[in-house]
Amino acid sequence: MQGKLKIVLHPGKDGAIRRFHPWVFSGAIKKIEGEAGDGMQAEVFSHHGDYLGAGIYQDATIAVRILAFPPARPEHLDDTFWTKKIEQAFQLRKDAGLTESKETNVYRLVHGEGDHLSGLIIDHYNGHLVIQVHATGMYPYLEVIAGALKKIYGKSLKSITDKSRDTLPDAFWQGKTFEGNLFGEAGLAEVLEHGHKFLIDLEKGQKTGFFIDQRENRQLLGQYCAGRKVLNTFCYSGGFSVYGLDEGAAEMHSLDSSARAIELTERNIALNFGEDAPHRSIIQDTLKYLKHTDETYDVIILDPPAYAKHTHARHNALQGYKRLNLEAMKRIRPGGLLFTFSCSQVVDRSLFRGTVLAAAIESGRNVRILHQMTQPADHPVNIFHPEGEYLKGLVLTVD
Repeated sequence: MQGKLKIVLHPGKDGAIRRFHPWVFSGAIKKIEGEAGDGMQAEVFSHHGDYLGAGIYQDATIAVRILAFPPARPEHLDDTFWTKKIEQAFQLRKDAGLTESKETNVYRLVHGEGDHLSGLIIDHYNGHLVIQVHATGMYPYLEVIAGALKKIYGKSLKSITDKSRDTLPDAFWQGKTFEGNLFGEAGLAEVLEHGHKFLIDLEKGQKTGFFIDQRENRQLLGQYCAGRKVLNTFCYSGGFSVYGLDEGAAEMHSLDSSARAIELTERNIALNFGEDAPHRSIIQDTLKYLKHTDETYDVIILDPPAYAKHTHARHNALQGYKRLNLEAMKRIRPGGLLFTFSCSQVVDRSLFRGTVLAAAIESGRNVRILHQMTQPADHPVNIFHPEGEYLKGLVLTVD
């Protein structure tokens, strides 16, 4: 990765980068000076020769991920560069009260574009760090990133795990040996979130091991659960279930199509409440369950995986969200609540709300919005990269 690439854009293709959007698409590039390869440091220029930013090149649709805009012009993407960038992200979490909290020791340290590190995710689990790289050009810097993390966390660091095997294309791994363990020993870790205990599978869990982005929304749910019958669908490791039971839910049902997810949920319920909690596990597809069950609920949580990861799948995703919300509304008792979410990046807040509106119209129920939810402060949104606002949620009262 010695040297730099000089990338010149076509006339009229510099508008987005001048507005500080951190992606340069391959179709915008007029010419590349230098021998291009994944991970090469690149400087981007307009057709007229104006310096527009520096970043990392990769042979992909998003060809350059910008890490520094003018006037910044880093000489090298070396240890000093990465340490400074990650220290800035750490400081943001410190200011948010997360790095030294006695009640919460799980948080997102680096949130891609939201921390000006496009393509990089790092999550912290009680001294264990899990990295996911979402850009092939970022991956060659993994070792220097790990070194920066060791400097920042010092003796409090227990392990660093790479979970990029599932986030980068299969073609990238051809001829490469994947080593997930970068430092220390991972495995299962016990963490605290607002005083609730959770077991995290750092190596085999979904994403980086836990859905950290729902932390504040789980706490909000707890306010509405006392004495109520609650259904937590797509429950994964039971985050919403634990919060609801802790706040006095009379009955909690946790639903997931994965037996492994239900096993994690049951372990977390037992970790917090022993074996006698008013809890029932259900292994079934959520939509099928809602269509065929005779059960009704005071509160239902819908937190499905992303229904669409690309714009061409958006229409089908919206139809899926509509069906799911409609069936849930049918199963809610009068005056009950629906916590409904979308984490599909290509479904924006307006589209999601319109889809839920369509479901409400078809249900024939009177529906009101009590809360509008999003991701927490450790998942910051770069104002120049609105795509980073991926988590949308509504709390609805259904009469």
